[in-house]
Amino acid sequence: MRPILVFGALALTAACRPYDLQSTLVNQDGLIPADRFAKYGTEQAQVIQIGRALGQWDGGTTPEARAIQVTKAADFAKTLPGIQSVTVDTLGYRLTVRFASGWRTAVLPIK
Repeated sequence: MRPILVFGALALTAACRPYDLQSTLVNQDGLIPADRFAKYGTEQAQVIQIGRALGQWDGGTTPEARAIQVTKAADFAKTLPGIQSVTVDTLGYRLTVRFASGWRTAVLPIK
């Protein structure tokens, strides 16, 4: 009977792990470094600016804090020239930016 209780307790602790989405998104391993990507063109440099702004305002893990973080970055993105629209995804820590040239890309936080 005891092994079943131990196994059940172990299963409950393993099943209730915290899920940290932000650390997974911020991890830039395997990607082109941000400084080099910014040299590809004006729009790419703006994507890096928006990503750094998104990574700068970290208010916490609550949905309200994420909404404030993403809204601040979206407001910053709208001030840049050549940005046609900005779509906010508060639960996913990302923005979708459409440029006047027609290029659409997702912007993730950059630390």
